[in-house]
Amino acid sequence: MNVAVIGTGYVGLVTGACFSEFGVQVVCVDKDADKIAALRRGQMPIYEPGLEDLVGRNVREGRLSFSSDTAEAVQNALVVFIAVGTPAAVDGSTDLTFIEAVAREIGRCFDGYKVVVTKSTVPVGTGKKVRRWIQEELDIKGSSARFSVASNPEFLREGAAIGDFMRPDRVVIGTDEGDEQALAIMKDLYRPLFLNETPFVIANVATAELSKYAANAFLATKISFINEMSILCERVGGDVQGVARAMGLDKRIGSKFLHAGPGYGGSCFPKDTLSAAHFARELGVDFEIVEATIRANKRQRDHVTQKIRAALGGSVAGKTISFLGLSFKPETDDVRDSPAIEIARNLVEDGATIRAFDPQAMAEAGEVIPQLVLCKDAYEACEGGDALVIATEWNQFRMLDLPRVKEKLAEALMIDLRNIYRADALTAAGFEYVSVGR
Repeated sequence: MNVAVIGTGYVGLVTGACFSEFGVQVVCVDKDADKIAALRRGQMPIYEPGLEDLVGRNVREGRLSFSSDTAEAVQNALVVFIAVGTPAAVDGSTDLTFIEAVAREIGRCFDGYKVVVTKSTVPVGTGKKVRRWIQEELDIKGSSARFSVASNPEFLREGAAIGDFMRPDRVVIGTDEGDEQALAIMKDLYRPLFLNETPFVIANVATAELSKYAANAFLATKISFINEMSILCERVGGDVQGVARAMGLDKRIGSKFLHAGPGYGGSCFPKDTLSAAHFARELGVDFEIVEATIRANKRQRDHVTQKIRAALGGSVAGKTISFLGLSFKPETDDVRDSPAIEIARNLVEDGATIRAFDPQAMAEAGEVIPQLVLCKDAYEACEGGDALVIATEWNQFRMLDLPRVKEKLAEALMIDLRNIYRADALTAAGFEYVSVGR
């Protein structure tokens, strides 16, 4: 089976590489000729553990290639995945400009049967729009070519995307009711996972589209809930980690996404919660839980920023802050809507000097906040700091040489926004220690 994946961002590149690992012939397409040239040289546009090796192996074995020629890729493919960006608009809605452009280009490119699959996260009803845009282009050129539209949302966690694709919790496939041909082709494409007894959810297109928003909104709500509990814990002398453990041992709740911190971020949760709330409002539905989740997340970022100010005497003006972690989570270089970035920016605007280190996101963060003093490692970042802030829980920050850190800091103050240290251990090492919800 030949597959074309249009878009070589995070979702498109991982999807294409993983399908090629199944033995499928895959062409990943992008209009950015420089990006395609870099991929052909083996240079990854993103950091994702294992991706460079996966791409390199499948390119060498002839199953994966890269092209900027959309027409040729579409013409040679039976299944065409749309994996382009769907950025948030100012009002919180999802901008489908790139989806429409690709759908129309697909319509101009083929004369034989295709299954066109939306892999990008899109609002409910996008599948119908994709069908209309393709059909309009076919009508213009007088073509009677048949095609199907399907939805196959991704549930990839940055930092663990390859494992999530190869050993998923579930695969969701949405097709038009009665479209047995498209469903059979999609099942065949995912046949290696059927053999592993992966759960499959077969639904109509609208259900599949909504399933991604439902999952992300629920997980974001869990994060916001435990963050609100952390504020209560601080007021009454409780320990949010104890509360989270007590909750998580209830099998109806589970322990994942119950870690208090500076709030959720990244390219999915912020955008998807805003989008879900927006299209619900357009439908006349009050999506009150998601609306509250969005507000709570913003409030949590403000809350932890204020904790930093308070720990430094009420103002950070003229202070030097050692800042560890800039990506929105570990094992990625993604700084999109990163809580760490927003907090660092607020501190810079308040007059602080930020000496920062992140294992992967330095270049990206430097472009977003040029005032950052970027350091070669955690210990260089600590030099002369009036406080050390841990903003992203990279594993290498969990076992810092505390005497060395204390020696380099001007003041032995650690503000742990991810609760990766024990208060008694830091106190014993001579630090003043501030954490979240404890």
